[in-house]
Amino acid sequence: MNIAAAATNENLASISNMLIYSAMAVYTLAFLAHLAEWAFGSRSKVGRTAAALTATVPAPAKAAAARTAEQGGGTAVLERPKVVTRATNGNRDVPDGPGAAGGTEKGDLYGRIAISLTTLAFLIHFGGVLTRGLSVQRAPWGNMYEFSTTFGMVAVAAYLVLLALRKNVRWIGLLLTATVLLDLGVAVTWLYTESSQLVPALHSYWLWIHVSCAIISGAFLYLGAVSTLLYLFRDRYESKLADPNGKKPGAFATSVMERLPAAASLDKFSYRVNATIFPLWTFTIIAGAIWAGEAWGRYWGWDSKEIWSFVTWVAYAAYLHARATVGWKGRKAAYLGLFAFLTYIFNYYVVNYFFSGLHSYSGI
Repeated sequence: MNIAAAATNENLASISNMLIYSAMAVYTLAFLAHLAEWAFGSRSKVGRTAAALTATVPAPAKAAAARTAEQGGGTAVLERPKVVTRATNGNRDVPDGPGAAGGTEKGDLYGRIAISLTTLAFLIHFGGVLTRGLSVQRAPWGNMYEFSTTFGMVAVAAYLVLLALRKNVRWIGLLLTATVLLDLGVAVTWLYTESSQLVPALHSYWLWIHVSCAIISGAFLYLGAVSTLLYLFRDRYESKLADPNGKKPGAFATSVMERLPAAASLDKFSYRVNATIFPLWTFTIIAGAIWAGEAWGRYWGWDSKEIWSFVTWVAYAAYLHARATVGWKGRKAAYLGLFAFLTYIFNYYVVNYFFSGLHSYSGI
């Protein structure tokens, strides 16, 4: 490589770093906007009463009230259709909440600002990953730093795609931006490595196939894990409401939980995400085995990375099997789903840090 090319690559690496830090700044603004969406979307007592009343008045009266609100003669309360998701166990059929905005105009405004900022941050983030790849002239996921930055970008892309498809996922935005900020913060603080070429074993087109599939799988499994975690909270909330003799949830818990989708909706979303992406994770392991056969002359050697990738596969296979088995729906399956995602996280951070093997490419 001549001096001019080396200087160009160094400049691209610097631009990549600048873009990643810029994306973090915009993600922070998006996180604050999502916080405002939840805070200002919390309905007041008057708003809650008005919403309850509009559910019982005849249709002509609703239309008249809407015209009055448009003419400035009343307080506008945004109405959204109630979506009832039938619970898989048949115990509770609860309507979905109105979302993070809480059905208020002010909350919805902050939510739209948050989505716009998240989109802008994603574009900057994408530019950072792209310029990192151009600086090394290869796929930009050859070490833990590059994998982490790309993982966060793909997770946000998955979220934005679901929004574009008009899926009810805006409630993920707050946790997503917080997690991506944490992911990038860890990447730039502890995982950062200078742009460099790969070890000989990684010089293969399988780098594009195997690692990209691992990143995409992880990003969607993350969305499934977030939904599963929120399902556990929402399910407990609904159980308390259904128990006439139990302690009722507090004001804060009520304000948050009543705006989330119903527990049955969250459960169904996480299951569909995990079931859809499981074949890709299966292919990821198969592609890795084929690559190992080309690089090291054996398809499977029980390397630490291979073992824990297989453990993750078994955990998700058990989760999907549990969902199809009577008696393992609901919270039991949810705990198993969270355990499966934790094995993915363990495989990435702990195995790369503390286990030695042929997959020790963390670069740190």
